[in-house]
Amino acid sequence: MTKYVSPPVNVAVLGPGGVGGLLAAVLPNALVVSRSPIEEIRLRSVILGDRSTAVRSTRRLDEPVDVLFVATKATGLADAVERIETQPGVVVPLLNGFEHIPWLRERFADVVAATIRVEATRVAPGVIEQTSPFLRIELSAHPEVAELLNDAGIPAVVVENEAQVMWSKLVRLNAIALTTTAFRAPIGTVRDHHRDDLLDVVRETAAVAAAEGATVDVPAIAQELREAHPELLSSMARDAAAGRPLELDAIGGAVLRAGARHGIATPTVERLVEAIRSELP
Repeated sequence: MTKYVSPPVNVAVLGPGGVGGLLAAVLPNALVVSRSPIEEIRLRSVILGDRSTAVRSTRRLDEPVDVLFVATKATGLADAVERIETQPGVVVPLLNGFEHIPWLRERFADVVAATIRVEATRVAPGVIEQTSPFLRIELSAHPEVAELLNDAGIPAVVVENEAQVMWSKLVRLNAIALTTTAFRAPIGTVRDHHRDDLLDVVRETAAVAAAEGATVDVPAIAQELREAHPELLSSMARDAAAGRPLELDAIGGAVLRAGARHGIATPTVERLVEAIRSELP
């Protein structure tokens, strides 16, 4: 049986970007692990409201914490984890993809599979904008962490199936990330001009998800993509436009590797991954 953590809970957040900054702004007394000192986070959120939160920050985490939220990009994970010098009670990674879970479990005793669905962007150091009409965290265990998040205003639930937690997000994310990046266009333009590719990525990724043990409602995801606001861009597309490293390997690459393990063809995913890769410097 899971042992509940009694308040107060010591919380640290690794990575002060869009997701990490949002968490640090609402979780009580969160310690931010960041290369650069941060004294305040200003959050502008359509769901949580606008607020300014004083925070503590440290370059390296060497004090005990009950919960460590890992909110880095996949491309910066290895370097960021080197700055964690303690063994947290539980590690909650909120990264894209799924291959980071076993990697983190080689380093920490208790890592829970978790995902976040949100559009949150760091628009300046210590300034976070959350613009999506949705905000939700799913965890495969640790209801006490879900309770902590809900108390802070972040909807969180426990889904006791790791594959379901990770792949139910990845099917949607892979479709949006690959198409908006490959075609350098928001989802509205993709729907108008590349609809077949968008839906094929959903179907191919869902087939891999099923082989991994997840049940994905393809028509529901297709409907969600039809209803997404037309200017929606993936974080990968924004990174590509800004010349930043892409999470291509963590998202599309991970789907290709999982498909290969199960003997499932993913030709559209492969074509779009290669198209994006061909544009990289």
